[in-house]
Amino acid sequence: MNGAENKMKEIRIAKVVVNMGVGKSGEELDKAVKIMAQITGAKVVKTQAKVKLPTWDIRPGLEIGAKTTLRGAKAVAFLKNALAAKENELSGRNFDRLGNFGFGVKEHIEMPKIKYDPKLGIRGFDVLVCLERPGYRIKKRKQCQVAVGKKHLISKDEAIAFVKEKLGVSVN
Repeated sequence: MNGAENKMKEIRIAKVVVNMGVGKSGEELDKAVKIMAQITGAKVVKTQAKVKLPTWDIRPGLEIGAKTTLRGAKAVAFLKNALAAKENELSGRNFDRLGNFGFGVKEHIEMPKIKYDPKLGIRGFDVLVCLERPGYRIKKRKQCQVAVGKKHLISKDEAIAFVKEKLGVSVN
């Protein structure tokens, strides 16, 4: 029985996290939140600083970024648009050893169907994608948590093959 026949070996997109770091709170952060809500179509959460950096006027608890998490069909649709902004090309360095991958988009107006608004400006963002197989719930459940077995983990090569096949991306 090979991986194509075994339903438990199928790889799927668990979630897509979109992150935009601004570095300061106030009007700039509000603009970033509006941009992210426009490109993702989801609720956006402001992120807080965890460390103190006096040279940049950053202190713990100060809101300096925005993020949102997408799952299911919405995640796949957004990911295809974000990869189109990257011209469907990724580097092998974008993948980690557990099969997750991430990339950045320098300007949000590179996304399809997004118009430039001079009031909001231009911002870049990061996209992080978590891949999983059925059965990964055992490491997150409340009762009887167990580590995922080594044979069930997703390798870097398997993640690259999944992205090439399912999303039509070329990996250098």
